[in-house]
Amino acid sequence: MPEKVEVAQSTRRTFLGTAALTAASYQRVLGANDRIGVGFIGFGLIGKQHVADFKRFNDVDIVGVCDTYKPRVDEAIQYIGNPNTKGYADFRRMYENKDIQGVVVATPDHWHALLTIMACAAGKDVYVEKPMTVFIDEGKWMVQAARKHQRIVVVGTQRRHGKGVAAAKKVAESGVLGKIHSVRMAAFRNIYPGFGKTPVSDPPPGFDYDMWLGPAPKRPYQAHRGIYHFRWFWDYSGGQMTNLGAHIIDQVLWVMNVKGPSLVMSTGGRFALEDDGETPDLQDASWVFPGFTLNCAIREANASRGDPGQVYLGTKGTMTMAGGYTVASEMKGDPVNDIPPFQGHPIGGPVYSDTKRTPWIEASSGGVQSDPRYGTGGEDTMAMNERDWLDSMRTRKRPLCEVEDGHRVATACNLANMSLRLGRSIRWDPEKEQVIGDKEAAAACVRPYRAPWDAVLRSIVKV
Repeated sequence: MPEKVEVAQSTRRTFLGTAALTAASYQRVLGANDRIGVGFIGFGLIGKQHVADFKRFNDVDIVGVCDTYKPRVDEAIQYIGNPNTKGYADFRRMYENKDIQGVVVATPDHWHALLTIMACAAGKDVYVEKPMTVFIDEGKWMVQAARKHQRIVVVGTQRRHGKGVAAAKKVAESGVLGKIHSVRMAAFRNIYPGFGKTPVSDPPPGFDYDMWLGPAPKRPYQAHRGIYHFRWFWDYSGGQMTNLGAHIIDQVLWVMNVKGPSLVMSTGGRFALEDDGETPDLQDASWVFPGFTLNCAIREANASRGDPGQVYLGTKGTMTMAGGYTVASEMKGDPVNDIPPFQGHPIGGPVYSDTKRTPWIEASSGGVQSDPRYGTGGEDTMAMNERDWLDSMRTRKRPLCEVEDGHRVATACNLANMSLRLGRSIRWDPEKEQVIGDKEAAAACVRPYRAPWDAVLRSIVKV
């Protein structure tokens, strides 16, 4: 039989009381031999993957699991198979559990920020799925909470753990490509004709829709607004720009060692899919970073089987990344002959020489290598990121994918969505983290939280 799910009556006092929990209340130093108690919030597509991974770690106890849909809590308890694991309908009750040192947040995107902030205030370290935020200021609040309460917060942009990505970063930093002045990336797939349309209805039995909405605006329930299809509604997500795009943008920011753009432009719309969704099924975006531009194409109605992944264009060579990397050389010649002056040809135009061209650099490649700790079929970067979080919980050292990194990635994605929705480019100061010269765009960096969650937020961080 599944463990009984703990339910709490939601009052303003319990909202604010839980928010007032301090890191000092539950914080303890983990020894090298201590087992780490972990709680999970969300047991959907990604949440179940996390639980499966943590079941394999021999230094972890899965202490609790929480979901707003009771059948999923019951499924999780059965799947975990530990009679000591507790099921929760209300994450605040789970945060009160002193046996939990870390929380894995795998909910819809609109809950990521507040759950992380409240966990930090309760003295929990956090592994939060990407995208970290649905609007820019949430990231500022998350960084503030993590630093104030001295918490380890890891974001699920795990691909930078890949050996191929690390090797590509070394290539870029070595200067072998010359000056990298342009990066292209793409995220293509085909889900045509979409997920259909659903009428307004009552939520299914066992689904706490009001808690699921949380800080998001109150809307009538539709089947596609809950569970997985939240991804295509602006209230809860940023579409594929913040979903698929976030993974690739994270790698670009890491490889190129940049904080943020100075200018963002994006166009697109929902042109092909025939369903209730709101976010674009086609989006093109460009970011101007110091010394280079990044261009991204996202499609949801064409999988573009020839998509090359990421392409780094340098003056001496081109590097393509798709798991591993390959480097192709530009050809070297005599600049005087390559750009010849007009020499009076009777038809007009320059006279091209037959100068022999030679490559600037040697072609090279690096593949994804298998690590025996994570299986023989290739790297499991999610498990590597999870392990990095657990190790950082013990050492208190900086993880590879920490909260500031997730904030920068989400900011780049959110700026692109803001540009698309406003219909114009946006100038951005990455040091001050402010929009430049556009009051409407500046206002779009923050959205109001629905009561009473706005009061919870303000009781923990400076807004």
